[in-house]
Amino acid sequence: MIKRVWTLAFIAVAALALSACKPGAGSGGEAAKAADVAPPAATVNGKPIPAEVLNVIVQAQFQKKPAEITADQRKQIMDQLVELYVAAQEAEKENVASDPEVAAKMELQRNSALAQALVQKHMKGKTPTEEELKAEYDKQIGSLPKLEYHARHILVKEEAQAKDVIAQLNKGAKFEDLAKKFSIDGSKAQGGDLSWFTPDRMVPPFSAALVKLNKGEYTKEPVKSEFGWHVIRLEDTRPSNPPSFDSVKDRLAPLVQQRQVKDYLDGLRKAATIQGL
Repeated sequence: MIKRVWTLAFIAVAALALSACKPGAGSGGEAAKAADVAPPAATVNGKPIPAEVLNVIVQAQFQKKPAEITADQRKQIMDQLVELYVAAQEAEKENVASDPEVAAKMELQRNSALAQALVQKHMKGKTPTEEELKAEYDKQIGSLPKLEYHARHILVKEEAQAKDVIAQLNKGAKFEDLAKKFSIDGSKAQGGDLSWFTPDRMVPPFSAALVKLNKGEYTKEPVKSEFGWHVIRLEDTRPSNPPSFDSVKDRLAPLVQQRQVKDYLDGLRKAATIQGL
């Protein structure tokens, strides 16, 4: 027996299109409206595959209109659609939707499609203004660390060894020499030099210990992290140099739009009556 396989992307998009045509989904669905003005793409056991369903699949797979794809591409999609409709019709005959898990998936799928369409409708034509982009830039820059740190470290596996390293430093040993001799980190060849970085790039215990040091100081107690035990020395600090507004402007628009979507959904939630949480 040959097992039929549909791509996950095809099933997802086709299922969303089908949900708009299901009995009970409402006569206002876009696929149902399209079926009133355009002949169906095909019929399966007398039931139409609306032209809008084909449009959705073609757009998802090729970012084109049906008239713009090749005959072979259209045949491939139609073959998959026919198989999908045949299977869906058989599922209806066997009352597969009565299974609670299947019903739950269908409910989630339908609501996901509706929610996505609502957000797209709400955001249609809303291009972030220069003022909104600048406000987002200021917010992002404001959250960045104000200083960059230049540090060295020696990483060892055991606390006792880290304490021994500190004892040798207290006696005047050179940090770089001890790093080359004992460290298990990739920076050992450079004497433990980590170059310049902002604290958020390091694991929290490392950063917490580092920012307490003055220039030239090293940690007097070993610092434990998921990688082992660190001995850290602060070489220097300097003001961080954030990117200019113009250099990141194009990347700010999605952030502004995400925030607008969140504000919109938060407003809907606030206005809703929710019980059982």
